[in-house]
Amino acid sequence: MKSEDDLPYVSTGVLSKQLNVSLRTIRYYDQIGLVQPSKKEAGGKRYYSKEDILNLQKILLFKSLNLSLEDSRSILAEQSMSAILLAHQALLSEEVERLAGSLKHTQSLLNLLDLQGNLQWEDLISLVANAKKEQDWNQYFSAEQQTILANRLPKLESGDTTTKKWINIIKRIELCLEKEISPTSPEGQLILEDVDILSEETFGNNPELADAFWEVRKSPEASADLGLYPISSAIIDFLELAAKKP
Repeated sequence: MKSEDDLPYVSTGVLSKQLNVSLRTIRYYDQIGLVQPSKKEAGGKRYYSKEDILNLQKILLFKSLNLSLEDSRSILAEQSMSAILLAHQALLSEEVERLAGSLKHTQSLLNLLDLQGNLQWEDLISLVANAKKEQDWNQYFSAEQQTILANRLPKLESGDTTTKKWINIIKRIELCLEKEISPTSPEGQLILEDVDILSEETFGNNPELADAFWEVRKSPEASADLGLYPISSAIIDFLELAAKKP
């Protein structure tokens, strides 16, 4: 006795079970002429050949790759394996880019949570909006300076050690402000020393760039233009006063 797999034709119901696809989907593909049965009986019963089944399997594969039905129809007509692989490659690239963006947003939110202690919906909305916003660094830095900053500037979406160090600096200053510890105190001077060490790590032997970047960070407008994490005026004033100690 032949098994269902050995039969020359299978019914819609059997095909549905074999491929774990709904009857509605199979009938819809039949209606739009995408995958039609080779055999139809007068009573309306439809039977699919092995070639029909293979075509349906191809369409299901295309669907898993997020290809539209029209694209699937075109590829099926061309019988081009290279077209299938190229389409799959393009979709994978888009997915990798999307996931990379999601990872950056998530890390940024983790860093914001670390800095602020809590998060609001406004933080998430602002983060996504700034990521899409075009930033014109040309009005603040030369091309050479931009290259250095692109390679060495700590980024909110990064989970690296340098970014964590800068976050801890801000948190330490906030603790000093909360406890009313003076910028000229030993604690304040130690923070300033750590800022100088981090600045040298970030900007290297380029005090001109360090000063230019500090001017940008002192300006809420300039920092917003460049999508930089906003530093409060109290933190700016703390560091300015710490640096002025004789």
